[in-house]
Amino acid sequence: MADDIAATGDEGVARTARLRTDVSHSARIWNYWLGGKDHYPVDEEVGDQILSFVPALPRSAVADRAFLARAVRYLAKDAGIRQFLDIGTGLPTADNTHEVAQRVDPSSRIVYVDNDPLVLTHAHALLTSTPEGATDYIEADVHDPEAILRGAAGTLDFEQPVAITMLGIINFVMDTDEAVSIVHRLLDAVPSGSHLVISHPTTEVDGEAMTQAVEYWNSQGSAPMTLRSRADLTRLLDRVELLEPGLVSCSRWRSEPGAGEPAEVTHFGAVGRKP
Repeated sequence: MADDIAATGDEGVARTARLRTDVSHSARIWNYWLGGKDHYPVDEEVGDQILSFVPALPRSAVADRAFLARAVRYLAKDAGIRQFLDIGTGLPTADNTHEVAQRVDPSSRIVYVDNDPLVLTHAHALLTSTPEGATDYIEADVHDPEAILRGAAGTLDFEQPVAITMLGIINFVMDTDEAVSIVHRLLDAVPSGSHLVISHPTTEVDGEAMTQAVEYWNSQGSAPMTLRSRADLTRLLDRVELLEPGLVSCSRWRSEPGAGEPAEVTHFGAVGRKP
């Protein structure tokens, strides 16, 4: 046990040593827009500059998190999914994947995947499981699905259905053919009845302003990202059967009843089932 604790501590020290506080990071900017505290001045600076192009982006950040909660709740409650592979975890906030899933069934098992040292440090500290279930954390890059699958296999049973969630992450794969290949590889590893949840910034809403914002983002030395059209996003979903209402602005995916139709946001989302 002492050796395990020491090893965990060493990993934490190594992650902290790799933190770049001089280069903005998407997870920390997202945290800033959500009103969190886990970011650095460079993230605020870049985040504010991006908002000068698209002032409504914080609304997208909020809508994206709410979409995740609704999708996971549906998958756990209505689709009976008990295993979740959350790729591109982001910094912990309210209603993280394991919290939503384990409220439905405490035995749910979740693996979080990210490559940002700050995210992983917070994940180890805050994303704790129920006694009946499990959470695990993998340091891996979306460009390497094989590493993700190897790491997740220690916690998830790939003979049973898995929900793969990829919110705001596949946009960091610049080439659409490669992005499609990554999604296909992940789906190939899971059985029929598994699900895919994707959200992605798009040119379909505020396209010109979003294009300017992304051009600025890519000029800052941060991990480059891309926008995609509805047609491109449809290609990412070609191996699953889309659940209603299909590929829509994530604010409109099964939004809470009674408040009217929400305004469109710059991220589209979809949930599909592997046949």
